[in-house]
Amino acid sequence: MKRSLAFGLIAVAGLGLLGGGALLLVGQTAVSPDAIQSSVIRTPALIDSAWKLPVAATFNAGLDWQSNGSRCGPASVANTFRSIGEEETSEAEVLEGTGKCWTGFCIIGLTLDEVAEVAQTKTRRKVSVLRDLSAEEFREHMKRANDPGRRYIINFTREKIFGAGSGHFSPIGGYLEAEDMVFVLDVNERYKPWLVERERLFSAMDTIDSDGDKKRGLLLIE
Repeated sequence: MKRSLAFGLIAVAGLGLLGGGALLLVGQTAVSPDAIQSSVIRTPALIDSAWKLPVAATFNAGLDWQSNGSRCGPASVANTFRSIGEEETSEAEVLEGTGKCWTGFCIIGLTLDEVAEVAQTKTRRKVSVLRDLSAEEFREHMKRANDPGRRYIINFTREKIFGAGSGHFSPIGGYLEAEDMVFVLDVNERYKPWLVERERLFSAMDTIDSDGDKKRGLLLIE
């Protein structure tokens, strides 16, 4: 969620004109259902193959959806932790004690570095931020996304894929190398998991997050 949107939420809520949840819902619905459906790949046979990939299979063909439009980062960490057997497997559990999103909303949004901090607070596994990657480096990481000992969470902008929308986090379920497609386990229930060409996903990731004035990127947990 953009910080400008967040500050707008605070100002409007202060005037009593619109609740924070309603404003966040507006942000979520910026991408039309038709755009969601037509912008990515959901061919049943390919989706079925993607769910059978070694890492995707650990999610048991299901996700716990983010509770509101601002909490995609914590939801991504919680789902990822569930897939690797960590104890904290809900948004509330991964956020507890971090001092972040204590209102129920991540009011000023979370950057890639902040989501990494949340994850590292709750696991003894190594958590790495990967940004400023080249297209080839991104491809090499996607080829390793099927390694059961590794988990990737991607930070990207929806605009580059769906034509509208802003920054988002979701786990990566794996890579169909023959098709050169990445399986994105979207934690937003409106979108649900989808496949997309690797180059398009890289383009959506290789963008500046204005909230932190840094490139978006990958979070690696291993």
